Amino acid sequence: MEDSAGPYLALFQGLVFNERGQPAEVRFVGGEPHYVVVDDGFERHVEARSVDDAVVAELQRQVDEQQEELVGAMLHALGRDDVLTKAALESSLANLGASLRESGPAQWLPWLKMLGFRIVVDVHGRLVMLTYEGGIDLPEDE
Repeated sequence: MEDSAGPYLALFQGLVFNERGQPAEVRFVGGEPHYVVVDDGFERHVEARSVDDAVVAELQRQVDEQQEELVGAMLHALGRDDVLTKAALESSLANLGASLRESGPAQWLPWLKMLGFRIVVDVHGRLVMLTYEGGIDLPEDE
């Protein structure tokens, strides 16, 4: 389905894997991107939008749970501690899903790959797990 920004693009191309660790490539069916999840040699086509929506929702949940720590780490990294910067960071984190969709994968996909971010789905495209193989360390309070 196209929207005002153009055709839908798979947000996490190259980051989606089946439970056996096999990558799910992206193919278009009827003009819509699908992740191709291999199931014992059978290729199951799962709409990218449904997988992407589940991943964005889970990322938002994780960010919401750790928002205070994340904002603190970002303020520390920026060397700032004013209310306007804090509010801007909090707003950005609260709108993570919209930001990901509006900016497009080319801007942040390389960073996620570098961090070892992986999305594991079952053969029906349901989210099983998000992993960060590289790990993300937040600075300790000083």
